[in-house]
Amino acid sequence: MEKNILEHSNVFSFPESVDYSANGIISKRVIDRPAGTVTLFSFDKGQRLSTHSAPYDAMLQVVEGKAEIVIDEKPFLLSSGETIIMPAGIPHAVNAIEKFKMVLTMIKG
Repeated sequence: MEKNILEHSNVFSFPESVDYSANGIISKRVIDRPAGTVTLFSFDKGQRLSTHSAPYDAMLQVVEGKAEIVIDEKPFLLSSGETIIMPAGIPHAVNAIEKFKMVLTMIKG
């Protein structure tokens, strides 16, 4: 797909909407509104988002592959179809133990 934001009123598949990049991470905005965002990511094996926190709860859905999600220093192994909520203000990190794709939903409160 060439557009940054996926078009509305079109059927799409999250895993097919973003490719992998060798040794990289790709993000693609699906919805970007003042109330929150939905972003699709792909991670090559070994890539990571270092420990950080966000001011809002964030829901992470793995749509392909496997990842380690660390929340407040506690690791969680997620596979395709699994979801976890990362609470606002709590440090978290994302580690690609293999190639994986995820959807991140943040709702501002």
